[in-house]
Order: sequence, then structure tokens, then C-alpha cells
Amino acid sequence: MMNYGFKAGLIAIVSGALVGCGSFGNSGRSSGGFLNRPVAVTPDPSREDPSSGAMERALGEAGGDTVSIFDALRSPDENTNVRVNKYLWSAALETLSFLPVESADPFTGVLVMGWGRAPGSARQYRATVLVQDPALDARSLKLSIQTRNGPASAETVRRVEDAILTRARQLRVRDKNL
Repeated sequence: MMNYGFKAGLIAIVSGALVGCGSFGNSGRSSGGFLNRPVAVTPDPSREDPSSGAMERALGEAGGDTVSIFDALRSPDENTNVRVNKYLWSAALETLSFLPVESADPFTGVLVMGWGRAPGSARQYRATVLVQDPALDARSLKLSIQTRNGPASAETVRRVEDAILTRARQLRVRDKNL
């Protein structure tokens, strides 16, 4: 299981990367996007207590005093579960299939799409999707869409979010009927 320090570090790395590349910004829902809100990271009570010495044991197993960034990113448990809703993930890939995939990480739920044109549109778009919860819920999906002139309109973002959520529900219903 991942401990509190690892989670906090991973969140800081992903957040910094997203803000640095300009993929997340004002999605039209608030002034400044969802990354400008204060975030409180609380440890999961079902996971190991960070003060129990797990980090020290992990550092000791990594080779004493020399620890690389790759040691920190390695999962201590080989059977790590993906904490992303598979229907939202698949629906986002299908809905934004006209955009090339630049990077996709199902473990963190980050999907970065490159520049492309929507069918029937002359405008170029790029998108970044964050599926942050295993629940099939609108709050689990965060979407940022940009045009060459800046952030896409709130209406465009809302329509794409609705299309992703609708497709995710269709995929779930299809799986239940099989």
C-alpha cells in the first residue's frame, strides 16, 4: 500500500507537471480552475500509519543512504489496484478520439491529449482529463480544454464533459447486460 508521504509527493509531482505544461487552467467553472483551490490531503485510515516506520524500512531496502527518484516511484505492492473509474477512462478516450494521445496514466487518472481538430470544426483543441475517483460520478471527472487562443468556453467544456459522462453510463449499462 502507498503511505501518506508517497501520496503527497505523487500529488505534488502530478500537480506541478499539469500546471507547468498549462494543461489545467480555468475550465470555465470558477475563476482559476480546480487546482487553485486549497487541497487537504488526509491519510486513508485503512492504510498503514505513516509514523509506523514504513518509509524508513522502504529506504533501508532501497540501499541505505542512496535513494533515487525511481525508488520513490516504485510501488511497494505489486498488486496495486487502479483507483480510476474504467468507464470514465474509456469514455474519455472514445469521446476525444479525434485528439492524439500524448500521455495516459491509468494509475493517476491523467490523460493528456495533443492538438487536433474536432470533426466538422476548423478550430484546433487539446485536452487534459483527470479521472480522480473510482465512482462513476460527475465529480470524478475534471476536464480542461484549450484552443490555440486560450481556454475553451465553459459551454464547450460542459458539452464535452456531458458527452463523456453519457458514454460512460452507456458502457456501464452495456457491461451489466452482458
